[in-house]
Amino acid sequence: MKNLLFMLADLWMIFAGFYFGWKFIRRYGNYLLGLEWMIVATSGSNFFLWALLGGAEDGFLYNVAYFFDAFSRSVGITLILVMGLMRVTHRYKPSVVVDVGVFALAAVAGLYLQQFRADELHVGPATFYVVVNVLTTAFLAYFVWRLWRIGAKKQAVSAALVTIAGSVIAITYDFFPLPGDDAHRTLFYSAALATWGFQMFVYYFAYRALHDHNETAGAEPVSEQRAAAYARKDR
Repeated sequence: MKNLLFMLADLWMIFAGFYFGWKFIRRYGNYLLGLEWMIVATSGSNFFLWALLGGAEDGFLYNVAYFFDAFSRSVGITLILVMGLMRVTHRYKPSVVVDVGVFALAAVAGLYLQQFRADELHVGPATFYVVVNVLTTAFLAYFVWRLWRIGAKKQAVSAALVTIAGSVIAITYDFFPLPGDDAHRTLFYSAALATWGFQMFVYYFAYRALHDHNETAGAEPVSEQRAAAYARKDR
């Protein structure tokens, strides 16, 4: 039953990452969020394959899993997430050079931090992960406030709940193992994967709400798809 829950949670995260990542790119041209969502989904796919092949801790897939984990926990679902959401909160659209640079930074961080494995507590890296999560949560609180302010209360509440859940996962990840969990931390990772999937799902619709509000208010140009829809309505 625990293994089934893990697989279902992982499949949910994989779907959310690839599907909503593609929608971020195709509909909004937001490569920061789109590619990061897809990277998380790729990480989940690697995790799924590793589990299917027996979960060996001395293989290539295990090392890849730690790289992706460090990639997203350090820079991906922190700095890249904030920069991507700033598209609708501050009309910030970074250049291609900045986009490439921040993903390169995440790759370097992932390569360095993946050496600190979960078989023992590494206080420095673990504390770093918690600190960057707290800073990201502070921005997400502002993001939730912006949603509430425009009347998108459903999206605001949903974003607040998944943000709180994500922070709980981040804090417990290294410092507070779940009582009764197995050596592979199956229960914890099931909860973590499900939470990360819901974060990608909820943040997409929250982003859409702010984007649509900005378009209506004239704060940003109408997207090509919406422009075509408006044109059809006028005929």
